[in-house]
Amino acid sequence: MFDNSTVGDYRGYKCENFDLNGNKCTVVIPNEPRADKKWIWRAEFLGAFDSVDLDMLSKGYYLAYCAVCDRYGDPVSVEIFKGFYDHMVGHGFNKKTVLFGFSRGGLYACNYALKYPETVAALYLDAPVLDIKSWPGGMMSGVGAECEFNECLGLYGLDKTTVPDFKQNPVDRLDELLALKMPVALVAGGSDEVVPYVENGKYLEELYKNNGGDLLCIVKPDCGHHPHSIPDPTPVTEFLMKKY
Repeated sequence: MFDNSTVGDYRGYKCENFDLNGNKCTVVIPNEPRADKKWIWRAEFLGAFDSVDLDMLSKGYYLAYCAVCDRYGDPVSVEIFKGFYDHMVGHGFNKKTVLFGFSRGGLYACNYALKYPETVAALYLDAPVLDIKSWPGGMMSGVGAECEFNECLGLYGLDKTTVPDFKQNPVDRLDELLALKMPVALVAGGSDEVVPYVENGKYLEELYKNNGGDLLCIVKPDCGHHPHSIPDPTPVTEFLMKKY
């Protein structure tokens, strides 16, 4: 399908690996592809806790990934994502996708969806980072990650004195997602100490529930940051397939 690609294996599925402007990309091919070439898109951590990915692959959806690591959903990463999206559509893939944002992938998924909502049918957010002050910042109740926070601040042109006034986090723009009528499947651990739910996903849950948003919310009360997802992916898969 893609020029200069190499064939690989993903959980028993054939995949194509290729380079796009210096970013490593992977597209996993379902055994019985849908005629409409619909695809799901992992923003980060391809292969991690991938029960929903595998379930949707089994139903004919392609699975795609473009590695834009250690950019924390900054504006540059959003434009790299748009380039990957254009590449996929240019190869005949569906003009909409479902973005999977796991952990820091939530920053990428939400920021991309907010910039290019016409390309996104729905979001699946799993223990998502929605505020860089929470993670990697650790400026509230979370443990934080100092090295990653310094890296993140540099990419956003911020420092520890200016970041409290930064209002372009996904958590600051959830009303925009709601106004876009963006469907969201949200899964998280209620005892997450790395990406505390009350500092991130809880805001999305409350806003959507209080304003008629299109939301599937599954909170695992005693679960920490790991494991992601749920043992039976059916509720998430069914929700996403109804939207896409």
